[in-house]
Amino acid sequence: MSDILIQLGEILEQRKQADAGESYVASLHKKGLNKILEKVGEEATETIIAAKDVGSTGDREALVKETADLWFHTLVMLSHLNMGPEQVLEELRKRFNISGLVEKASRAENT
Repeated sequence: MSDILIQLGEILEQRKQADAGESYVASLHKKGLNKILEKVGEEATETIIAAKDVGSTGDREALVKETADLWFHTLVMLSHLNMGPEQVLEELRKRFNISGLVEKASRAENT
């Protein structure tokens, strides 16, 4: 499954150099980090609303689509900052077999 994220990361890197008039990703990069962060925030809000709506409407498809939009724009953000999904996947891998409470406490100690 992480192969999809890796492939998407590679495509996003290629599209950074594309014509902004022909590529949505290139147009986001051209608009800059603030616009990309605005999109991440917008998609996060839409994902939260869709999750809340599942309880009343049962519409799981909308939640999946909004989550995909959030992940996509988060990957664009990483790409803009010259990072990729590999780094996030590696961090998640490191957290396997570690209690979430222990991991959270270790972050608090480092701040």
